[in-house]
Amino acid sequence: YPEIRDRLILLNGWSKTYAMTGWRMGFSIWPKPLYDNARKLAVNSHSCVNAPAQWAGLAALTGPQDAVAMMLAEFDRRRKAVVAGLNELPGVSCIEPKGAFYAFPNVSQTGWKAKKLASALLEETGVATIGGPDFGVHGEGYIRLSYANSLENIERALGRMGEFLKSAKAA
Repeated sequence: YPEIRDRLILLNGWSKTYAMTGWRMGFSIWPKPLYDNARKLAVNSHSCVNAPAQWAGLAALTGPQDAVAMMLAEFDRRRKAVVAGLNELPGVSCIEPKGAFYAFPNVSQTGWKAKKLASALLEETGVATIGGPDFGVHGEGYIRLSYANSLENIERALGRMGEFLKSAKAA
């Protein structure tokens, strides 16, 4: 975008592209006139990503990129399986997410409040989800779950969720 280069700020990280979610690293590219202020902001809001994480990030950026395409294909397969499986659960509907590796299904027709359902799913089935209200005021009626797991585990979790929703009474 050459026409906006003087005011474009790029923020990115390694979490999604390189499956480095636990490393908690990101980077930014700023126009020269904003660089000094950006540096001050960064120094005062965070600092000192550990050296092994920095080396791992550098290796990911400069190393072979074929694994990225393979991961994208695998996450696409998992995304489709999660959405299809969620849409088969009683009272649950889910649109296909366009990014990351999280589904945010609507559970409002189950009769459960989102956070209560998330808690019950964890306690009763061992399936970890997060209630939508933890993501903002419009999150009630939704839960978030990750599909950054094996397809086998995803299918097992969906099965447990289905059994739970068929048998449990809403709290």
